Amino acid sequence: MNHTTETNLYQTWEELSISNDFLFGKVMQDAALCKELLQRILPDLNIDRIEYPELQKAIRPDMDAKSIRLDVYVKDGKGTIYDIEMQVIDTKELPKRTRYYQSILDLQLIDKGELYHKLKPCFIIFICPFDPFGKGRHLYTFENLCKEDPTLSLKDGTTKLFLNANGTKSDVHPKLQAFLDYVAGKETEDSFIQKLKEAVKQAKKNREWRLEFMTLQMRDQENIEKGRREGRNEGRNEGRNEAIHQLVSALRDFAISDEAILQKIQEKFQLSEKEAKQFVFKN
Repeated sequence: MNHTTETNLYQTWEELSISNDFLFGKVMQDAALCKELLQRILPDLNIDRIEYPELQKAIRPDMDAKSIRLDVYVKDGKGTIYDIEMQVIDTKELPKRTRYYQSILDLQLIDKGELYHKLKPCFIIFICPFDPFGKGRHLYTFENLCKEDPTLSLKDGTTKLFLNANGTKSDVHPKLQAFLDYVAGKETEDSFIQKLKEAVKQAKKNREWRLEFMTLQMRDQENIEKGRREGRNEGRNEGRNEAIHQLVSALRDFAISDEAILQKIQEKFQLSEKEAKQFVFKN
């Protein structure tokens, strides 16, 4: 890594905010902060404590199945599961993504031959700086209800929530509003937000996390530049395609989810979603 590259990567690291999924996952390793955030998102629940079965949980069901990597995966004292994802880019696939996540998480919760009642309640939560449904709400909560009688709940224990930091309605508690304002880059005097700011500040001092982040970024840049050089020399797309394949492989070495990889190569190589999927889902 040359000095200029190192300087640029260091500056990028210093400029990260809570809306970066890498930094968000690191900050949420603080159980007290994570518990407070969950309580603000789900105020009707009494979350006594949380624990981390695995940090930055990666799940690959089998060799042919699509793997996932969860930003924050925790459970409370009752066994309820919470998956919290920071999602910056609107891929237009979040509803289907929650469906897949739910199915994979359920496979982890019970073994062959066990009864279905062992499945614990599960909340999948996406925090976004955009409105995934275009209705101006800060919070969209989905449960399985009867179409003929909406008062009848399936009670399968699954809930999907989408938080929109750029909502326009007055539809959430001030404590949750303060967090969403923070995600959106707005100033707030909320005491919890001040703790988050301090946690972000301390996280950026963690040399191991900084190295992990910079290594990922450096691999991105090296593979992109290699693709550009080969593309110029050969006058064809082989160089670019090889760079994309190498980037996909490098990100998978770090257990990055396919969804995150898809977003990354779309951004870096200006690919359409269809083009990007050909690289991600054939590797």
